[in-house]
Amino acid sequence: MRVSESGLRRAVLEIDAALAADGWDQPARLYALVETRSLLEQQPSLAGSLGPADGADGQPPDALTAVEQDPLPPDRSLEDLLSGIEWPAEVDGCAAAIERVVLPPSAETDMPTDPAEMRTYASEHPDRNEVRIVAAAVRGGQAHCTLRIRGHEDGDLLEGVDLVPGLVAMITETLTSS
Repeated sequence: MRVSESGLRRAVLEIDAALAADGWDQPARLYALVETRSLLEQQPSLAGSLGPADGADGQPPDALTAVEQDPLPPDRSLEDLLSGIEWPAEVDGCAAAIERVVLPPSAETDMPTDPAEMRTYASEHPDRNEVRIVAAAVRGGQAHCTLRIRGHEDGDLLEGVDLVPGLVAMITETLTSS
């Protein structure tokens, strides 16, 4: 299957909307992205919750369903976990959602080098922003990301292919290893 960029974008926006409904301060989450049509062929009982996957009722034929994975261990970073994941061929893509603190470039000059001090510095910096990132990629190489800034939930959602290239590269690697 060749997922269109719009099919992947729709999946990322659906994940973002579900996370927005859950609020902030959520743990990192990982999702397998599976072609909805294939999923319904294998599990027809899901048709009531997923809807048709044949282009009827507004669902495009390249629709993806995000299947949330088990909660991630709290003692390991998402980035560390991604380095050890390989998806089976039935998985068409992967998405990850994570909350982070971002600082303006000017904050780098006073940034401590010790990781614990760095976290404290970032969490207490007056110009910090908390963001939620949803990044996804599919086996065909397409990627899409969203970035939502805490406190600006009613504002524009930032989205694009290259918002978090490092995270997209790690996600893509999980799809090329198998």
